[in-house]
Amino acid sequence: MKPSVSVMSEHVGPVRHLISKGLTVAVLLGAAACSPMRLLGPRQQLLTKVQLEGVKQADQERLEALYRQRPNDNFPLPKLATYNLGYTFYNPERLQQKLDTTRAEYTRRIAAAGTDSVAVGKLLQKREKRTQRLQAAIDKGNAIMRLGDPPVIYDEQLTRVTAEQMRIFLRSKGFFRSRVSATDTTDCPRGLFGGPGKQGRDTLGCRRVAVTYRVQEGQQFLISQLAYDIADSAVARIIKADSSQALLRVGQPYDEELIGRERGRLESMLKNRGYFDFRQQYISLEADTSFAPYSVRLLVMVENPPDEPGHRAYSVRNVTMITDAGVNRFGVQRDTVQRNGINYLAYDHRFSTRILDRKVAVRPGEQYSLSKSILTQRQLADLDVFRFQGVTYQKVPMPTDTTTGLLDALVSTSLLKKYQETSEIGGTVVAEKPGPFGNFRLRVRNAFGGAEILDLGLRAGLEGQYKATTTPPGSNARIPSVYTLQLGANATLTLPQFLVPWRANPLLTKYSPRTRFSLGYTYVDRPEYNRTTLESTYDYIWQRNAFHQYVLTPLNVSLVNTPKIDAAFRDVLLKQSNSGALLRSFDRLLIPSINASSLYNSNDFVQTLDAKYLRLYTELGAPGRQFYTAPGTRTTIGTQNQEQLETLVGNLLVLDYARAGADFRRYHKLTSRQYFTWRLNGGIAQALTPTELRNLQSGQVTSSLLIPYDKYFFAGGGSSVRAWRPRRLGVGSYPTYQYNNRGDIILDSRGIPLRDENIEQPGELLLEGSVEYRFPLFSYVRGAVFTDFGNVWTLQRDARRDTTGYTQGSARFSPKRFYREFAVGSGAGLRFDFTFLIVRLDFAVKVYDPTAVAQDRWALRNFAVFGNRNKPWLNTPALNVGIGYPF
Repeated sequence: MKPSVSVMSEHVGPVRHLISKGLTVAVLLGAAACSPMRLLGPRQQLLTKVQLEGVKQADQERLEALYRQRPNDNFPLPKLATYNLGYTFYNPERLQQKLDTTRAEYTRRIAAAGTDSVAVGKLLQKREKRTQRLQAAIDKGNAIMRLGDPPVIYDEQLTRVTAEQMRIFLRSKGFFRSRVSATDTTDCPRGLFGGPGKQGRDTLGCRRVAVTYRVQEGQQFLISQLAYDIADSAVARIIKADSSQALLRVGQPYDEELIGRERGRLESMLKNRGYFDFRQQYISLEADTSFAPYSVRLLVMVENPPDEPGHRAYSVRNVTMITDAGVNRFGVQRDTVQRNGINYLAYDHRFSTRILDRKVAVRPGEQYSLSKSILTQRQLADLDVFRFQGVTYQKVPMPTDTTTGLLDALVSTSLLKKYQETSEIGGTVVAEKPGPFGNFRLRVRNAFGGAEILDLGLRAGLEGQYKATTTPPGSNARIPSVYTLQLGANATLTLPQFLVPWRANPLLTKYSPRTRFSLGYTYVDRPEYNRTTLESTYDYIWQRNAFHQYVLTPLNVSLVNTPKIDAAFRDVLLKQSNSGALLRSFDRLLIPSINASSLYNSNDFVQTLDAKYLRLYTELGAPGRQFYTAPGTRTTIGTQNQEQLETLVGNLLVLDYARAGADFRRYHKLTSRQYFTWRLNGGIAQALTPTELRNLQSGQVTSSLLIPYDKYFFAGGGSSVRAWRPRRLGVGSYPTYQYNNRGDIILDSRGIPLRDENIEQPGELLLEGSVEYRFPLFSYVRGAVFTDFGNVWTLQRDARRDTTGYTQGSARFSPKRFYREFAVGSGAGLRFDFTFLIVRLDFAVKVYDPTAVAQDRWALRNFAVFGNRNKPWLNTPALNVGIGYPF
């Protein structure tokens, strides 16, 4: 046997060497075959790099935005390599043949359908869809190619255009003596004497081009003098009186963009002062750079209209409003109702003229104002009862020698549908269980003739959830998942005015004031408890501007009842902080409160702008409860024990608390379809006074700082720290363990306590944040990479949860260590943008887990694609499915 082994060993080396060389050659050939250069035509070159040099004072980002050509992106996907990979499988001849066959097949089937118009219609729709898909594959490539981008073929003409655009931009910013040059460099093989090889610029090496734009700015010119030449003396007085608001100032750098904005400001100002016909074309500026080095003298000139002695100021003579424009009843005249000098015309007067009168800012006898016209349109649009609203003016014939004019204003509106129904059906997959849900909403516009909006809603849903039970030591059985049921109904009535016992100031109408009444009922059936909530609110809502809204709720009343609570869940709650305060928050509660919020959002609905978002919220629960509560006796929740409480209204416990929160978001628009966004969110909740409870059986008296369960803060889930399940992150660095039937902590196979991640973790302090980069992939699919961090903490001292177990963790917030207790998770996601709906899939993994033992806190060390019941410490990706963006 030994000789045979030695003979084999003599041949293994050469064989392996040959195989290795063969594999190397195959890889090199494959790489050569996959080179993007095969996508180029003769003498075409690939643009690989563009850089800008020499910019010191000018806006470099604005200059880079002028590039007419950019290299293929490599982040987050290597676009050119992806396109090249797809090109390997691209066969346009086969696709064209398939397209021709498809067309012929459908032509035959349509002919066979004969006169059956329904069948023919369906066949035509199917043919259109399939042929469009095939034609798109022929024109744009297969799916892999569309994930990438075709090679950017270098164009010298576009480089020259870019350099010229940069020169124009620099001159517009006051760099009148600037210069821009562009050079392109290639890496060509060298010949024997250092020149290009015999194949010239068409060789493989000469096909990669880098472009460098070099800028010589020179000194920026400053405005040294600002003068006005205005032909109309009345216009001159208005402009000079408003000079403190002028955007142009002596000492500023010359900036044509700022000059354009000043022209627009002057036009708007004069239109708001009665000059209906005034246009920017009457405003011109002369710049003189010969007065002194690097200085500009600006002359603002305002000319009169051609063949006119001056500009005419207009006043409004009549105002007419038609509330049903677009409706025609031949032979029937609209009825006219007059209020405060305004004529309201309609075939059927469905709206209270008292309400409409508050929304029309254009008034007869007043000076024409563009801003009042816009305000009228905005206030009518805010009513949400009109499909269209517009303000037009008709000039009243006047003698040609007059300096003033008259206008007749016409406010036209068309009605929206009185009834609008919305149905939504969907599903979730949570705890390995699919759960359907459905919502039905009905909006009734102008419900009682005063432009009121009545919203009615019903909702129902099933959602999977892991049961809050434990498994015996050493058992590999899964934690059972069960369904939770949620039912709800709500009704909301919105009035287009402040409902107050005194006469509201008419000046408030420009803030679109509204009063909202709402009533809602929610029933939740979970394995741990059954809970009902009945809530009523009374709100005042007003808009500071198009981006900023305020809501003041002087009265919010909730009735909470928990008719059933599981004994095991009750024991879990008793082990939480503050001597069972969490259990008390499930009690039969009356929760009166006052709250206010401010919301600023400069983004649009689909988040495509460079914008900011800030929401501030504050709430005061049951203020002065001692004045309307009384001592009483009742049964302790979940037991048969009797207890005495000092703050009852009937049989309902009243808890006082204060709560506040802030949510800031920033959306940076990097390109037309790429965004960098980040968010900081925080909140705090605290009981105002302690609540005393006396157990009548034991005589024990406890005093706890209690707040309702719904007023706690939670972290984790699709809109929070996405690597953790919803509401399961925290608390602090304190771990929640699993216990067996004897009350002992369950250990894993390593002898380390097994954490219970199925219990919600309420906290009194929330700090969290996220950063996310969003980018296009192809068609309607977007991608994202993100990192989240955050946690919740308690504020009350509790010896059981301040220092405990293997982690020496604490649930209580401490300024000295809270930053070490931030949980961190990262991941990537997909967004399917269907225009009317955005479906989001986020995959996230834990990076740092503050509640784990020391060896497991850096959770990436335990990363695994799939879980293992024998290794519960493995860090597997969490999937979050949601509608819309996370923030």
